[in-house]
Amino acid sequence: MAKDVEAVPGERFQTRDYQDPPPAPLIDREELKKWSFYRAVIAEFVATLLFLYITVLTVIGYKLESDTTAGGVDCGGVGILGIAWAFGGMIFILVYCTAGISGGHINPAVTFGLLLARKVSLVRALLYIIAQCLGAICGVGFVKAFQSSYYVRYGGGANSLADGYNKLTGLGAEIIGTFVLVYTVFSATDPKRSARDSHVPVLAPLPIGFAVFMVHLATIPITGTGINPARSFGAAVIYNESKPWNDHWIFWLGPFVGAAIAAFYHQIVLRASGSKSLGSFRSAANV
Repeated sequence: MAKDVEAVPGERFQTRDYQDPPPAPLIDREELKKWSFYRAVIAEFVATLLFLYITVLTVIGYKLESDTTAGGVDCGGVGILGIAWAFGGMIFILVYCTAGISGGHINPAVTFGLLLARKVSLVRALLYIIAQCLGAICGVGFVKAFQSSYYVRYGGGANSLADGYNKLTGLGAEIIGTFVLVYTVFSATDPKRSARDSHVPVLAPLPIGFAVFMVHLATIPITGTGINPARSFGAAVIYNESKPWNDHWIFWLGPFVGAAIAAFYHQIVLRASGSKSLGSFRSAANV
C-alpha cells in the first residue's frame, strides 16, 4: 500500500500525509475463522435491536400522548422534532459505541454503500445485513410486548407512504435522504480527513447522527422516514398489515439507490478513486 504523491514546485514529489486502506476482498474466507468477525456481527445485531426499540417506542409514545380520544392533548408528547432527535440521537450513541467493533453500520444501506466502495467484503456485508434485519425484528418485537395495548392501535411504528403523496415522491425522498446519510458516513470516516484532523475519528458519530436527525425532519411527513431497510423491515414484520407491505419496496430500493449514488459520488468524483486506479495501472504497464 503506497502513499499518494503529488508534484510540487522545486521538488519532484511530495508524500501526502495519509494512506488509503487497501480494498477489501470480495470473498474473504479468512475472516470467517476470526472471533472478531462474529463479535462484529453480534454488535450489529444488538445495536440495531436497541435502535429500533428506543425509536419505535418513542413513536408509539408520541402518538399516545397526542391522541385526544385516549386522554392526550393536541401537540402533546415529543412531536416530530422529538422523534427526529430520538432517531438521530440513538444513531450517534450506537455508532460511538460500536464503531471500533463493527464499524457501526446499523443500516443495510450503509453496509451496501461501503461494500460498493470496497470497504467491507461481500461475506461481511451479507452477515451484517442479516444481523441488522434480525435485530430490528427483535427490537420492534420488544416494543409490541411491552406496549401491546397501544402498538397496533398506533401503527406499530411501521413506514408507509403518507396520504397525498405518490410512490415516485416517496421513492425520491428515500433516495435523497439516504444519499445524505451515506455521503456523511463516507465524509466522516474518510482516512484523508482522519489523518489531517485528529479529532475527526472521535467526532464521526456526531455528524452521522445529525444527518439522520435532519433527514427525519424533512421526510417524516412523506414516508415516516425509512433510509434504513432494516428499520422498515423489522417494523413491517411485527406490525404485519397490508399498508406497510404494499409500500415496502420503496424502503429497500430507495435506500440502496441512494447509498450507491453516495458511494459513486464520494469515491469516484470527490476522491477520484477510478482515476487513481487507472493511473496506477498505466504506471505498472510502463515499468
